[in-house]
Amino acid sequence: MDLKISKYAGIDIGSNAIRLLIMFVYEIENQPPQFKKSSLVRVPIRLGADVFFNGAVSENNIKRMQDTMNAYSLLLKAHGVDKYRACATSAMREASNGQDVVNIMKEKSGIQIEIIDGEDEANIIAQTNLSELLKTKRNFLYVDVGGGSTELNFYSGGKFKGTQSFKLGTVRLLHDENIEAETKRMKEWVLKVTKGYTAISLIGSGGNINHIHKYSGRKSNKSLSYGFLKSYYETVKKYSYNERIMNMQMKPDRADVIVPATKIYLQAMNWSKAKRVFVPKIGLADGIIKGLYNESLV
Repeated sequence: MDLKISKYAGIDIGSNAIRLLIMFVYEIENQPPQFKKSSLVRVPIRLGADVFFNGAVSENNIKRMQDTMNAYSLLLKAHGVDKYRACATSAMREASNGQDVVNIMKEKSGIQIEIIDGEDEANIIAQTNLSELLKTKRNFLYVDVGGGSTELNFYSGGKFKGTQSFKLGTVRLLHDENIEAETKRMKEWVLKVTKGYTAISLIGSGGNINHIHKYSGRKSNKSLSYGFLKSYYETVKKYSYNERIMNMQMKPDRADVIVPATKIYLQAMNWSKAKRVFVPKIGLADGIIKGLYNESLV
């Protein structure tokens, strides 16, 4: 039995944090490939706090990002990664100095960053390995809540039915109260794409829903009910920032964004009439790696 082992990496430069995911890919003839996580590193730089309110990435965060990219470059080399891809999302695509930052990172670290639009982001996320859920005949609304935007994908009977990106990310929502138009746009899209479908469930993606699922104590393959999520939301709203850190085991950069994130998931469940949300703990970096692997087959 010949076993081929490859290593791929995805770098997700988000509005709240920058993540490096490294995965093994195991291949045996006539069997589906297996993806196994080797390493995950997360640095909460929060580029969105600069960009959404000041229009550009600050000098301080450019320096922090440069240190992060240098560290990631060394990790890629130390892990012997065969191929990587680095994608920047909402914050970088809206930054007036976004391309300048990309050039600096390339010069200082050697890492080439692609600034992708919302549709590209949603399509990359759609490549994630959801086969265990999507091979059923059920209907799923995939909701990925990031710091700068929320990406939605709809599946029915394992088939992809539509995708859309919305400027409703958690970091953005902390300070921007002018969200009625975008919220209405997302609601209308969900109602339109799910029209005529029943028994819809959510698939939740993003650090916040991962944290909520871990906090619930449920096993990885067990979903969260709407009732649990609603109760959780009411609880975290009552706690102060410090109380969330101390009483609910949250990191400081999670304790402020958890409220708007939970609200987005609840809204999506309300609009789609979903009663449960599955949390497979996958995201943009997973999609990047899956895309790199698929490209290697061509």
